[in-house]
Amino acid sequence: MFVTMANTTNSTLQHHIAAVKEGERCFENVFQSVSRMIFESGIEKIVVNGKTTYDYKIFRIGKKHIIGLYDEINSFVSYVKDAAEGGSSKEMAYVLVGEPGNGKTFFVDFLCNCYRLFLTAPQNRRYTFRFVNIDQIGSYGKIRVIESQTYEDPMVLAMNLFETQGETKNYLIDHFGFSEHELDLLYENNRPLGACSGYIWNDIRAYTNGNLDEMLKFVQIVPVPLTESLGTVTGKYPAKDKITSSAVDLLGEESIQRLLHITDTNNPYRFDLRRGALARVAGGGIHFSDEIYKNKKDLVQVYLGVIQNRTIEIDGFKWPIDTLILATSNNSEFNRFLAEREEAPIVDRCRISYISHNTNYKLQKDLTAYAIGSETRTTLNREYLHQDPNLNYAASIAAVLSRLPRSEKLTPVETMKLAAGEVAGEKSIKTLAEVIDTLNQDPDITKRFGQKGLGQRNLGRAIQLLVESSETNEGQCMFAYDIFKAIERIILDYVTDANDRAKYLEDLKTAKGLYRERIMTEMFNAYMDEPYAIRKDVMNYVNMIIGIDAENLGPDKMWKYKDPQTGELKALKIDERYIKSIEERLGLKTEEQRETFRTSIRKIYGQKLSMDPNYDFMDNLELVKAVTDVRLKSDIAGAGSLIGALANRTNEENQKLYDRMIDTMLNKLNYCRTCAQKTIEYFCTQEDEK
Repeated sequence: MFVTMANTTNSTLQHHIAAVKEGERCFENVFQSVSRMIFESGIEKIVVNGKTTYDYKIFRIGKKHIIGLYDEINSFVSYVKDAAEGGSSKEMAYVLVGEPGNGKTFFVDFLCNCYRLFLTAPQNRRYTFRFVNIDQIGSYGKIRVIESQTYEDPMVLAMNLFETQGETKNYLIDHFGFSEHELDLLYENNRPLGACSGYIWNDIRAYTNGNLDEMLKFVQIVPVPLTESLGTVTGKYPAKDKITSSAVDLLGEESIQRLLHITDTNNPYRFDLRRGALARVAGGGIHFSDEIYKNKKDLVQVYLGVIQNRTIEIDGFKWPIDTLILATSNNSEFNRFLAEREEAPIVDRCRISYISHNTNYKLQKDLTAYAIGSETRTTLNREYLHQDPNLNYAASIAAVLSRLPRSEKLTPVETMKLAAGEVAGEKSIKTLAEVIDTLNQDPDITKRFGQKGLGQRNLGRAIQLLVESSETNEGQCMFAYDIFKAIERIILDYVTDANDRAKYLEDLKTAKGLYRERIMTEMFNAYMDEPYAIRKDVMNYVNMIIGIDAENLGPDKMWKYKDPQTGELKALKIDERYIKSIEERLGLKTEEQRETFRTSIRKIYGQKLSMDPNYDFMDNLELVKAVTDVRLKSDIAGAGSLIGALANRTNEENQKLYDRMIDTMLNKLNYCRTCAQKTIEYFCTQEDEK
């Protein structure tokens, strides 16, 4: 009796071939699928570290998406595109090499999730075939259904229906109306049937005396399962220890259960390929080998054959596979592997991509948010745990500064600002591009730009230390300044190299200095009872130096201008004393120096506003600091006296000022009572003054 599903129209091979001909279903290799998935989502042109590059939207969608990795993603897309177009990349594996905790595994997992989601669309879904009613043939015992072990595409069977290619092509032209051109495109992805599929198909041919209509009754088309836990379509093979790992985990082995049924000992179906990780992703899937170079040598040799030939080979039997092979490795394992000269062939068949840490502190804020967690945090007593509004900034700059190599041309702060696309005084993005090019010439990978530093896992550990500390639990707040102590502990406990440790501790001091400047600004905003007070004053200075030379400026020094952010007409009184005070704070003594600085500000204003009408100069830390100092001095006779007033609250006036600032911080600046009081306390000390 035939299995009933075999005769339903949409599960026949003829129906599948017709659907491919009409464009309802697709037949393409894995590289074509992945590149189509990437390009269909859209591309954007952006500038990173002074160079134009492309950003692919598919990697930026979802709640927890990929942050940064612009060059690395471009490299991967280029590799997949080259392989899809029949280039040499299709005979290579793509290996991501880098420090632990910089997002290698996250990138591969994210890509696999996207690919599985892409394949759920009906027009993208992958199909395979199974042979039904096999028990009728006689040599298969009680085995009734045999599915293609490597999830071969039904079109592979369609292109191997007859013993010669000419006969098959004629059949496809006569019965389905394929043109010569369409067939040529199809046959670009042609490959032989796997050993067991080919053997069973020949058995069916012999059983039916070559009657194709009768043969096709034994074929049933089914979709490839997309369940992640089954390891089909996207599968992962983690490196195991030398005793428990074997080639069986990748390729499969002889199956005792099948030998109990199969009488013909030459039948390759006696090998169970699904026991291995490769066969489950062989039908247009992605195979992910985690820490590939940690595997023992004989397993790496297996990969060597699989990568080059794209076949699973056991005892002379071959099963062609259609698989994108991705792998990861950390620097130390990779260098150890390279040192063994006899292993050169495997590296030769890999496209190596060196993954750097994220060096853009603005993007790092999203990564830090991942580390902090999106759920509402609680103390050990299960009470609500507040997050200091400066915590993310403090943690982000501390992590990013550790990843920036030292350079004679740029200070760490200048490098950090330029890497985030910000203004760094007189230094231009061109200087950073030169520094990166010079560093990237170094044969030692770890000395290249962004290759060393505190990774995401270290940042996660620091946040764990912060959350478990008694101060955090007692005050019910993750106070920003405490993250520096936690990161220092992580550096001392987890960084083994003495030179790296010394550099990271120095970077931590720089981060504390930047945090100090941010607190000065926050205090001014709190004093002015206005969340964006300092921003307004910075923009007032910028608008004043633009309007100071205006033709329509009257004797009352009132200047009318159109606000680019709102489009409204505004009036501004140009205060030359205010302008001069700020420029003195910036150390500009002569008229020439002042004019040069003003020209540079006007130039930045012109360039930035054309791109972003909301640009506010708040990334120009020197200017922000100068404006803050001047305003504090003119409004409250200097930061010193504000510190004095806040520190010494014995008189009623000082207490009122303190209470008003606390009130503003609680209601307008997102502080809680603990971090508001601790921030004012920190402001009143002389710690981390530059």
